[in-house]
Amino acid sequence: MANKSVFASLVGRLLPKATARNAEGAGAYAHGAEHKLAQLAMTGTFGGGFYQDAQAETSALVAVAMAVDPLFLAQTAVHVREKGHMKDTPALLLAVLSARDPALFAQVFGRVVTSGRMLRTFVQMLRSGQAGRKSLGSRPKAMVQHWLNRASDAQLLAASVGNDPSLADVIRMVHPRPETPERAAFYAWLIGKPADAAALPGVVRDLLAFRAGASADVPDVPFQMLADLPLTPAQWAEVARKGSWQMLRQGLNMLDRKGAFTVPGTVDHVADVLRDPGRIRAAKALPYQLLATLKALAPEVDAKLRDALHDAMELSVANVPGFGGSVAVCPDVSGSMLSPVTGYRRGATSVVRCIDVAALVAAAVLRKNPAARVLPFEVGVREARLEARDTILTNATKLAGLGGGGTNCAAPLVALNAAGLAPDLVIFVSDNQSWVDARQGGQATAMMAEWSRLKARNRAAKLVCIDIQPYGTTQAAEREDVLNIGGFSDQVFDQIADFTAGRMGPDHWVGQIRGVTI
Repeated sequence: MANKSVFASLVGRLLPKATARNAEGAGAYAHGAEHKLAQLAMTGTFGGGFYQDAQAETSALVAVAMAVDPLFLAQTAVHVREKGHMKDTPALLLAVLSARDPALFAQVFGRVVTSGRMLRTFVQMLRSGQAGRKSLGSRPKAMVQHWLNRASDAQLLAASVGNDPSLADVIRMVHPRPETPERAAFYAWLIGKPADAAALPGVVRDLLAFRAGASADVPDVPFQMLADLPLTPAQWAEVARKGSWQMLRQGLNMLDRKGAFTVPGTVDHVADVLRDPGRIRAAKALPYQLLATLKALAPEVDAKLRDALHDAMELSVANVPGFGGSVAVCPDVSGSMLSPVTGYRRGATSVVRCIDVAALVAAAVLRKNPAARVLPFEVGVREARLEARDTILTNATKLAGLGGGGTNCAAPLVALNAAGLAPDLVIFVSDNQSWVDARQGGQATAMMAEWSRLKARNRAAKLVCIDIQPYGTTQAAEREDVLNIGGFSDQVFDQIADFTAGRMGPDHWVGQIRGVTI
């Protein structure tokens, strides 16, 4: 026999060596600049995570945004807004782009700034100095002016809810030139100046009349404008009947406190809206948003509404495909996954944790792939008894209840290899900060070593690593059979399907972003 010490490790030598250290100081693979930008932008919330504070996250995103080509920067801003439904990171990327390439900035402005909230966020990001400038400058100012002048009355009224900066602050900064007497009056009213009441939009006149007691008809305005007014339960029920899907999802506890659900028929109407497939699609509802609503729902809210949210949760993951072949899904339930998925924010920290999102993805995959193996892991693989027919939330709650312990991303692959199993598709959902399985410097990560062993039994097997925190490293190096993807929107399911079906090119996720038409 040949010398085993020389030849037995040949496969391991062919594996890519670790190129970086993760937040735990263990070996990892650094993403290239474009992939790192995509991952940070699809997962960043500027709230600070388990391993870094908000400023470190912001600085990392700005640094890599400055390092990539301006065209890719523009494409990423559009992708994370349109596909990832992110709110803060695309605004920051747009702010960086305004200094790097004003022409590209102008081209994509309208695709990123799609609401008054996004407009205010963009102005906030630009004036903070984080993007390299503190003043708007002529091109950004012109784009903001154009947005204000082209926005509908309803868009401007909705944009007037919120501060730091408020819409009034933005109007005072850019001094838009109103093109009609009606818009001139509206701008004046928004910034608190005397306005020609007769020229104000009808909905504003209705609001003023209602506030003055001259009308009993509840105006069709954002519910935040009514929260401090002495409305009757019947009037709050009217607000509920006019409300959008997102407004109802966000306002269930408030509507219950205000007595809206004591009015006959209101509960049934709201429940029907919440579970309506068309309204869910139009609202671009994200599963984790529904999870947040369910976790925050007051116990006294009518059970019909809780059931409607469960139905909406099922519908929100209706696009999860059946992947074909054998599937294993591996949610990380380690201690670091107990941190809020959108970071720590003073007074606004989400009740949804990283572990909840990982569990939610696993439960959704199981629903459409009932034969899938679910391997929750921390130091080792934890046992979880799940039923594919249970609700998404029931299974997600079971998985999330396993939380705690160190992170060992190799553990599920070790378990599969020990059992002689080699699924066609293995999906990880993690923050990728593995350290229990750390190896000596210069070697491949333990996860890649175990993956190579599994691949020896199934050459067609593919690995997908969904990263839900913005740390910029991975435990599985990018290659033909490995997809690293960031984010926790429903788009990840489409991208997994494309990857497993061979519809994604050799550069995988970054290639999709490069394909965005500007």
